[in-house]
Amino acid sequence: MPGSGDSCCGACKKRVTISIGEYHVSSTPVVITTLLGSCVAVCLFDPGSRIGGMNHILLPGRADLKRFNLPSRFGINAMELLISSMTALGADHSRIEAKIFGGSSVIPGIIEEQAVGRKLVEFVTCFLEKERIRIIGSDLGGFYVRNVYFHTGTGDVYLKQSHSMKSSILVAEE
Repeated sequence: MPGSGDSCCGACKKRVTISIGEYHVSSTPVVITTLLGSCVAVCLFDPGSRIGGMNHILLPGRADLKRFNLPSRFGINAMELLISSMTALGADHSRIEAKIFGGSSVIPGIIEEQAVGRKLVEFVTCFLEKERIRIIGSDLGGFYVRNVYFHTGTGDVYLKQSHSMKSSILVAEE
């Protein structure tokens, strides 16, 4: 499901904000933004065609399409939709590069090894390896939330990190 867009003033690029279970692909320069905790966002870019896109994945695996109205919340669905949307616009699968973000352990009381963020990171890295898509950048795990700003015309990503509830609790305990 494509994200909602809003234009900024003057010479700024169009900005598109995506939420959980959404993705956006563009063949013209835009800035795609999202806020991540345990979720993972995958930014894909084809430097030859300058086509880029990003998704926001909630859970690993595949959605049961009979039970879920937003299948792109699930990893396999989100990745397949992102890649097929890019190739439909003219991206060459063999040139696509990836940058991945998120997978934090932001909920107090959850053991990091059992947290969904860790499972999402494992899923995404395995999926990209199978698809022969090279990961050229990442910022994963930890205990903080991330604001991701992906520039589809260049493949550049700007990242802003903020403290989560869990990191504040850890600091207080120390």
